[in-house]
This record gives sequence, structure tokens and C-alpha cells, in this order.
Amino acid sequence: MTDLSRRQVILASGAILIATPAAARQAGQPATSSQRWGLLIDTAKCGAECTICVDACKAEMGLGGHDRPRTDAQYIRKVNVRDPASGAAHSVPVMCQHCAKPACVDVCPTGASMKRADGIVLVDRHICIGCRYCMMACPYKARSFAHEEQTGQQPHLPRGKGTVEGCTLCVHRIDEGKMPACVEACASRAKGAMLFGDLNDQSSEIAQRVAREATTRIRADLGLEPAVRYQGI
Repeated sequence: MTDLSRRQVILASGAILIATPAAARQAGQPATSSQRWGLLIDTAKCGAECTICVDACKAEMGLGGHDRPRTDAQYIRKVNVRDPASGAAHSVPVMCQHCAKPACVDVCPTGASMKRADGIVLVDRHICIGCRYCMMACPYKARSFAHEEQTGQQPHLPRGKGTVEGCTLCVHRIDEGKMPACVEACASRAKGAMLFGDLNDQSSEIAQRVAREATTRIRADLGLEPAVRYQGI
């Protein structure tokens, strides 16, 4: 485990804050509902030109491209939004929102789309038949379809042609007590806009900030209860 994985370093206003690390799950022990992993993204610290989280995700997951931005696999994408009333503009990282009530799971005919007890939403590519119902059901456009045979795969992320994929919240790292790759990269190489932690742990920094600061869920009106929250939009 690297030093950074033990401590999430957050650069903010010139200060360095140390956040509580993720608790490692013991080998062989199942995930439990006592934890609810989530993200808090401060859009005020997220520059429009910065793609460090996107690049880190691609490297971690072995995602190559075919120069087709609209269909190439991308687990995180930057979305530029603008308030027509105030003119305020933001660049927002959007990934799987790991909903408590995921629409993708509801429509999957094989059970390939599933939610772990700790709230992480995944796709079992061994039983995914590539129907893409989940892609149509997801209001966040958070899933991709693998059109080609996959090369350069990472051992922690088996990929296959004809299946659906999406952000796993770096579940392979979380289960070892590490931070998601995007969060780690943002903290070390950008402005620390992303905070990861256990929303169920009232002593965690993410739970405390969600309790005391104004945050937003994208399309909260849908009632899917995403585990990703945003500040500043």
C-alpha cells in the first residue's frame, strides 16, 4: 500500500488536509450495508481544462480509444454546464452515480447489472448479454458498450467485446483500503476536488461535509439516491 493510499492528501487553499483512509475489507469477507461508499465533488476546484481524473481512470482501467469520443469507453467524462440565469459555468466530472435505487439494475434481464451491499453498482460481464437496456435506463449516460475485442486489459478489470461496462468506483482498490484512482490523482496532481469515503460513517469527512454543507445530487428528482454529490452547482 502506498503512502498516498493510506492518507488522502487534499490540497485546498494552500493547505494540506489529511482525510481518513478507506477501511480495507478482509479477504474472503463480503461487502456489507454498514458502509455506503460515495464521492463529494467540489466543482469550484475543478478546472474546465483539467482531465487528470479522466486520464487516471483510463490508465487504471486500461481503457484505450478508437478516436470515437461518443462511443469509446469512458468511465468518467467532463461535462460543461452553464446556468442560463446567472451565467455561471462549471466543469463537472460525471461517472456512475452508484445509486441506492439503480435503474440499470431494475431493467437488466440477466442480473448482470447488480448493486453490492455497500452500494457499489457493477456489471458482471460473464452474464451480460449486451442488450444495453441498462444504458437506456441510466439517466447519467454513465455506461459504455464494448464494440471491439479488448486489448491492454488490466487483471482487475476483465473486459469483453459485446458487453456493457462502467465505473466500478475502483472496487478493486477500495477492497484493499485504497482510494479510487481518480480521487488519488486529483489530490496529488490537481486541486483535490474529489473526496471519497463512507457516507454511513458519521465520523468520516465526507459524511460530515455532506451534513453541514450544501450539496447537490444530479437529477435528485428521479429518486435514485446517487452516492455521488456535488458542491457548487
